[in-house]
Amino acid sequence: MTALRAFAATTVRVVVLLAIALAMLAALLIATGHDVVPALSAMVRGAFGSYYAITSATIVRMVPLALAGLAVSVAFRAGILNIGAEGQLLVGAAAATAISGTLVGVPWSIGIPVMLLAGAIAGGAWAAIAGALRLRFGVLEVISTIMLNFVAQYLTGWLVRGPLQEPTQVNPQSATLVPELHMPVLLEGTRLHAGVLLVVVVAIGVWWWLRSTASGFRLRAVGATPTAAASAGGIDVPRTMFGAFLVSGLLAGLAGSVEYTGITYALYENFSPGYGYTAIAVALLARLHPLGVLATALLFGALQAGANAMQRDAGVPSVVVSVVEALLILLVMAADRWRPSRADETGT
Repeated sequence: MTALRAFAATTVRVVVLLAIALAMLAALLIATGHDVVPALSAMVRGAFGSYYAITSATIVRMVPLALAGLAVSVAFRAGILNIGAEGQLLVGAAAATAISGTLVGVPWSIGIPVMLLAGAIAGGAWAAIAGALRLRFGVLEVISTIMLNFVAQYLTGWLVRGPLQEPTQVNPQSATLVPELHMPVLLEGTRLHAGVLLVVVVAIGVWWWLRSTASGFRLRAVGATPTAAASAGGIDVPRTMFGAFLVSGLLAGLAGSVEYTGITYALYENFSPGYGYTAIAVALLARLHPLGVLATALLFGALQAGANAMQRDAGVPSVVVSVVEALLILLVMAADRWRPSRADETGT
């Protein structure tokens, strides 16, 4: 019941935030000289205006946002400021792409799990670099993970122009994934794929792990007070923190491989439109609750889908919605400053 209450509270919060976002957007449109009604109408249509918009735009964008948001939540709950979900996502997608070439002719029931596993392992390994730098040399993870994001970005650019470039070597992208290895589509005629079921299962699993297992308790204890966790609880703080790095990277890498097998079917430059960075907002607005991440990811998926439609149909730059997203984060952070914390909203 605690989880249901927390999820319901987050859902109500998301609805309120969506209304606030639309009001902020209207004010920005007026300030920038755009027509409010056509722009907002285009945005709402792009996010919720049709069955196809909901299933193939909003929910599809929710999947990588939710997985990356879970990655950020796990790290932040351990007191680790992992800003590297973007790079871990890219490395995960690259690993899934690299191994896909060896899976031609393999049944999808085997090939897809292998690609997802490869992406998750690669993301975890990429995060482990920052973890080792933090624990061995004291390098702040904020710095190392941001720098690793750029390394992953340029690594992806090199791969799609070199070892993973498509056979004709005309386009800077990988070969297209064979249809037999595409993530199964749940609804015919849409882009809604089985990744949405996976992300729900993963969110429930992460919630259960943090709440009901000894390792999850140790992670939360280290995130709350590492000194007390070590002295009073006898917890191996460095080991727990390194484990949190690995799990966080694993989830972000999984997001990249799911996006590759379910939506893009190819690796290319600008593979991610900033999912790993937006995931930080997703996690913060959910107050780091794994189930709440599903609701806030849906909110940001709707905002991004609507922003694209608004730019396409009303000529309003999509960056306006990015401004609204930033204002929402500041609003929530300011509100939380004056609001007592509650255990049932933080996954405990």
